[in-house]
Amino acid sequence: MKLIFVALMLLATTASAAGPNLMICRGEYALCAASSTKPTGKTITVAGTEFKEGVAVCPVLNGKSIADGNLMNNSCKSPKGKVWSLFSAETSYPQAPTWAVTTAVIRTFTSTAAPGGGMSNMWSFPCVKRKEKVNGAKLADCFGPMNESPWNATAVPAGTTIGTASPVGANDPVGGPFNKTFP
Repeated sequence: MKLIFVALMLLATTASAAGPNLMICRGEYALCAASSTKPTGKTITVAGTEFKEGVAVCPVLNGKSIADGNLMNNSCKSPKGKVWSLFSAETSYPQAPTWAVTTAVIRTFTSTAAPGGGMSNMWSFPCVKRKEKVNGAKLADCFGPMNESPWNATAVPAGTTIGTASPVGANDPVGGPFNKTFP
């Protein structure tokens, strides 16, 4: 619950007027908070701005989660074989590389322009469920923008403080900016 409160406070203090439309969803969702991201070589458009697209492998969980309805047509319902990548207050969940249930460790880092030194936003983007479980964990491939702020759909420049649960050394971890050095 504390994690949800912190996330909502961040959204309230950093979101622009065109910020997220918060919704509570129930059911299956992917939690990418501790995942790294690989560029796909494609682009993705968010709120009219084009970003490089990345893919993150994320565990599929079941329960209450927080969504941005703006990116999901204001519906928690996902197409067959897919789930939405959403946020939740889970503190322990399957994490790479073994996909064993592990306690999340929240940290910050400063993004860089070096390959792998940025961040990605998977929040409220679609994921394709994998057929095979790994170590008992359901997994999904989630696709979202790289170096895009989940709070206001703007580019996140190098030198920004990012919050994530991804381990140190993870490439382009899923997360969000904590400072306001950009519009």
